[in-house]
Amino acid sequence: MTDPKREAFEDLRPLLFSIAYRMLASVSDAEDIVQDAFIRYERALADGVAVESTKAYLAATVTRLAIDQIRSARARRESYVGQWLPEPVVTDQNDPLAESEHAESISMAFLLLVQRLQPLERAVFLLHDVFNYNHAEIGAMLGKTEAHCRQMALRARKHIEAGRPRLAARAQARDDLARQFFTAMKQGDVNLLMQVVAPQVTVFGDGGGKAPQWSKPVAGRERVAHRQYRIHQVRGCEARY
Repeated sequence: MTDPKREAFEDLRPLLFSIAYRMLASVSDAEDIVQDAFIRYERALADGVAVESTKAYLAATVTRLAIDQIRSARARRESYVGQWLPEPVVTDQNDPLAESEHAESISMAFLLLVQRLQPLERAVFLLHDVFNYNHAEIGAMLGKTEAHCRQMALRARKHIEAGRPRLAARAQARDDLARQFFTAMKQGDVNLLMQVVAPQVTVFGDGGGKAPQWSKPVAGRERVAHRQYRIHQVRGCEARY
C-alpha cells in the first residue's frame, strides 16, 4: 500500500535537495537536511498541524534547517584542517540539478561566492534568484517582512556581482581549459600544467577535514607545478583528482 505522504515527499525531493545543497555546498549535509525535513513533516501531520501546501512547508523547513546548519558549521570549521571548499556534486542528464537554468548555480565559483553571504541573505538570494520564489513567499518561510527580504536580496546580489570576474570566459574555452588542467594534474604533466595556469595562480587543497593534500595555499605557477610533480611521483599512475 502506497503512502501518500512519502509519495509527495519523493516528488519534491529533487527541489528540496537543490535548495539544501546550494545553501550548504555539501552533498551529505544536504541529504541529511532533506531527510530531517521529512521526519518533521510526518510529525507535524501526526500532531494535527494543518499543512496547506506540502511543497511550501517542506521548502520552508529545509531552508530553516539549512540556516541553522550554516550557523553551527561556522563554529566547526574554526578547527577544520586546511582550506574548506564546497563539495562538488556529480550530475547527469536525468538529474534535476543538471537543468540548464540551474547549471551555473552549482559551479564551484558560484558556490564559493554564495558561502560568503550571511545565512539569511544566502537563503533569500537563492530562493529568489535561483528558485524563483517571490519576496512575499520567502518572507513567510523565514518569518520576515517582504520589504526586509527585498533588501536582503539586493545586498546579497551586490556581493555576488562584486565577486564575479569582470570578463566572463566563453563556455567552450573554459571547458577546454579545465579539461587540459585536469589531464595535466592526473598525468603529472608539468609542462602542460605550466601552459594552462596563470603565472600568479594560487591553489587551495581540501582534504575533508583530515591532513589535507596541500595544508596551505600554494602560490605561483612554478611552485604549483613542482608540488604537483612531487605528489604524482609519490602516488604514481593511480592518483585520482
